[in-house]
Amino acid sequence: MNTQATRHPKETRVICLPLDQKNYLQVSNDAVLFRRALDEQIKCFPELFPKDIGQGYLMKDRRISLRLKIPIRRIKVGQHNYTVRPSFVTPYLTGFVVEVEKALFLRKFATPFWALSYVFGKNDMYWYRIEQHIGHASLVGTTIRKSEDLPEHLVSDEKHTKMRGEKCYIATTCGSNCILGVSVAMSASETGLTSAYGVFKTEAQQLNADYQPKTVNTDGWPATQLAWKSLFSGILLITCFLHIYIKLRDRSKLKFKSLFIEMADKLWGCYKSTSKASFSQRLRRLGEWLQDQKAAEFMRNKIAKMRTMPESFTVAYDFPEAHRTSNSVDRLMGLMDRHLFTMRYFHGKDQVASEYSIRSWALIYNFAPSNPITIRINKGLKSPAERLNRFRYHDNWLQNLLIPSSQKGVFCPPLNTG
Repeated sequence: MNTQATRHPKETRVICLPLDQKNYLQVSNDAVLFRRALDEQIKCFPELFPKDIGQGYLMKDRRISLRLKIPIRRIKVGQHNYTVRPSFVTPYLTGFVVEVEKALFLRKFATPFWALSYVFGKNDMYWYRIEQHIGHASLVGTTIRKSEDLPEHLVSDEKHTKMRGEKCYIATTCGSNCILGVSVAMSASETGLTSAYGVFKTEAQQLNADYQPKTVNTDGWPATQLAWKSLFSGILLITCFLHIYIKLRDRSKLKFKSLFIEMADKLWGCYKSTSKASFSQRLRRLGEWLQDQKAAEFMRNKIAKMRTMPESFTVAYDFPEAHRTSNSVDRLMGLMDRHLFTMRYFHGKDQVASEYSIRSWALIYNFAPSNPITIRINKGLKSPAERLNRFRYHDNWLQNLLIPSSQKGVFCPPLNTG
């Protein structure tokens, strides 16, 4: 199935701006006041506008929204007309943010659509469509404001799920504690995963054409590693240490429980090594100890395999900020699993609708407020996206999401920070 429309979002000529709702009616009805407000927004947030905005713009026309009964203006930049939408209304003018943001916040916790209808009114399809609209925006371009904040160290994994009863995989990329890539692959082959992870590359390089991450942590699946090497030739692969432990634990905890407990302690001793030499030495001693204990063959083979490719673990010592385990993506996949379960996975959806759905969930996770303790620890920064950018456009979390999704977050020029 062709999912080109979702994998490489086309340009949209809708500009979303943080215009004050109380004064919007007066400003939008007066061309002079509207231009003055627009000039102020261009000065403060140039990244929300087309690249040619610096060459000037023309006031185009004004119309009244049939749904919301509010004025909407258009401007002409270069050869194209752009609709200017205030951030207090949702995409496609389907509702006011104040009326829907609490319901969409509950989607972070996988509250089903029928429950939203019961509590907040409307109907199930209304809430479904509002959520789907969010997923049309670029994950990277919406979440990351400045190109220099693109993460150098990534974590990736595939979530196994189903679409209409057929097995599929959600190629997930995380960085700086945000979800930066989720794309549905119908195959876990190198070709399928390269295409799925390539969505992240496309969106990241729309923000910075020279973007090249330094490392990526994976679970060791060969197709995943080949996919990342194909997408970023200079990237260094780090094999997740935790997955080694889990694979040993799952085969040992019942039949070889006492031996496994002792082996696990020595294995984590390897992980805690402070240098490459120390890691290799401890790993060698662990292999010798397993031989002396006449451990099961699968235990000895797993450690022997680690010894044949130590660089896939020791490369992390060259990058202290790199991820040595996939914990940061595994935690998020736990939340994703709950979301998929309440949706009955991708039951009844085609690949395009499935991709919009999971992208919407990822953006809601990135921008919805964290729990109060986490906010207090992070000095008032409410969400993962705020903590990454150290900035918010608006105090309302949904408006803070909709504003950077201006033009779908795709064609925003990098900020001039000089």
